[in-house]
Amino acid sequence: MQNTAIPVPGTLNVRGRLVNLSTPKVMGILNVTPDSFYEGSRHVTEKDIVQHAEKMLAHGATFLDIGGYSSRPGADDIGEEEELRRVLPAMRAVMKAFPDAMVAIDTFRSGVAAAAVDAGASIVNDISAGTLDPNMPATVARLGVPYIAMHMRGTPKTMNTLTEYDDLVGDIIRYFHEKIASFHQLGIKDIIVDPGFGFAKTVDQNFKLLSRLRELRILGKPILVGLSRKSMIWRTLMTSPDNALNGTTCLNTVALLNGASILRVHDVREAADTITLVSRLKSN
Repeated sequence: MQNTAIPVPGTLNVRGRLVNLSTPKVMGILNVTPDSFYEGSRHVTEKDIVQHAEKMLAHGATFLDIGGYSSRPGADDIGEEEELRRVLPAMRAVMKAFPDAMVAIDTFRSGVAAAAVDAGASIVNDISAGTLDPNMPATVARLGVPYIAMHMRGTPKTMNTLTEYDDLVGDIIRYFHEKIASFHQLGIKDIIVDPGFGFAKTVDQNFKLLSRLRELRILGKPILVGLSRKSMIWRTLMTSPDNALNGTTCLNTVALLNGASILRVHDVREAADTITLVSRLKSN
């Protein structure tokens, strides 16, 4: 699993626009859920959503990520109709205010993905990589947008009970090899892999995965890392999500040094600064 010879694509085609990933990019989180684990990321009114989108774009976000289904551990399930009620007005408001923005829809439901792309989304971000909705990969192929596929087990409600692995990193790589092969067969061209920090993984497993993140480059796909204010940080520091920004920056630095192409974060300016500094370090 140590071989990293497979080249990772240097660009991402987002509806005809080529995004250069030779320098990592920032994806800003826009939650439109009332129960996100980090209170500071919850946005309800359209005015608040648009203002926060403007702030993140100004601070250096290349992508925005809108989600209406909380995937925190133990989160309650909501129906597709409620998810649509949350995300579509937000998507339309952001695209009206920033028509050139590259916005991902964070959903595992193919119906929500299709409706959101119709409303202006240009990327699908799926926590289940098609496991929770088998129609998702074919839908993404039909839509012709990049697909962020994450590793997880079970559902947000059950994933904390599914943390037994024969070989954590090896199992994740095998999972993605199978998924990527099936996605290519369907015609999906732009695939980003997300190892799923905090999803069906213990705190110790999350740190092991981060330390071996570079091994995922064997997949030949850009790697998205979502560590922002997660429990592996605040539990280790014995604090709370509100006080986990410094820890997030620290671990984002490690992720960048280990091959991350996209940082998915709540705090865009700090992530953009981290990328600038790590890129400077790598250039010497």
